[in-house]
Amino acid sequence: MAASTLTEVARLAGVSPATASRVLNGSARKPGPDIAERVRQAAESLGYVPNAQAQGLAKSSSGLIGLIVHDIADPYFSAIARGVQEAAREQRKMVLLATTGGGPAEEKEAVAAFAARRADSIVIAGSRSRRPGDTEGNAELAAELDRYCRNGGRVAVVGHPVVGATAPEGYHVVQVPNQELAGQLATELAKDWDGKFVIIGGPEGLFTSDDRIRGFQEGLERAGRQPAEVLRNSFNRTGGFEAGLQLAARIKAEQSEGGEHTKLCIFAVNDVMAIGAAAALRAEGLRIPRDAAIAGFDDIETLRDFRPALSTVRLPLEEIGRIATRATGRPGGHSADQDKDHDQELEPAGTIRGEVTLRRSTEVAA
Repeated sequence: MAASTLTEVARLAGVSPATASRVLNGSARKPGPDIAERVRQAAESLGYVPNAQAQGLAKSSSGLIGLIVHDIADPYFSAIARGVQEAAREQRKMVLLATTGGGPAEEKEAVAAFAARRADSIVIAGSRSRRPGDTEGNAELAAELDRYCRNGGRVAVVGHPVVGATAPEGYHVVQVPNQELAGQLATELAKDWDGKFVIIGGPEGLFTSDDRIRGFQEGLERAGRQPAEVLRNSFNRTGGFEAGLQLAARIKAEQSEGGEHTKLCIFAVNDVMAIGAAAALRAEGLRIPRDAAIAGFDDIETLRDFRPALSTVRLPLEEIGRIATRATGRPGGHSADQDKDHDQELEPAGTIRGEVTLRRSTEVAA
């Protein structure tokens, strides 16, 4: 059965299509109450479904928020997405989701798709990158975002600004103190551990990973300790697992030589990498923290069921999503000048506070 059209509704109500559109698509120009009621009754009797794009044009708002994440299956991103969804409900808007795998070229395609659907705002969560292979993608993403903002869109990016983006208005950054918090974690761990430290990080040039590696090394230096060895792999559970296998082989080789074994303290730059590394150690017959200590970063919800309890840095992930979404919200009834002032107040959108949380996975006496 074909869908009813606006023209059919107008004909049944005895009005012009333009009048029917003003009633059904939310235009500020509304006909009299009697006519409006006649149009609504005609639409209901025909089962007419309003066109969302037409409503957006009439209201100067689509009621849509675009959310771009690297991997929605990663608990880090799903927690941020929950926060975005909660804030979107406050604004009576719907969330469109795009997952990209982490590359700026894919993010650019997502921004273009959201812009084509007249999304009111876009939230981007995921590490920025200066890897050589991302140079062209960064330039394309920055150009697409600048174009979107010039046309009235608003953007919030979690962590770091998009490389090369220059939009002067409507652009917000939710800053996460990764480097500072990683330094605090290193300082706390160094109080009890007198052996070697190893960092499992992501690819070089990935901002979030590099910040956390840099901060951890700085924390060790402040504690008077030698720099940690850095193993780099993919920025996910698989990367952590592969690095864990390397470390497991090393630990077992040292144990087989006899004598006293100095346990490693492993810092994985995110929790999913820490979970992968821990799984690799267990697969090789090693126990945490008996044979090696391990800590992560983010405090994702999955850790509730992880044993032994993982030491980590707790970030308010859902709150990050809420803050980013609220930063892009357009106050109702504001003039262009008022909106400009609002942008200036929100840039940057704010700095997130985190907390070092030590648990059983780094206990010395275990």
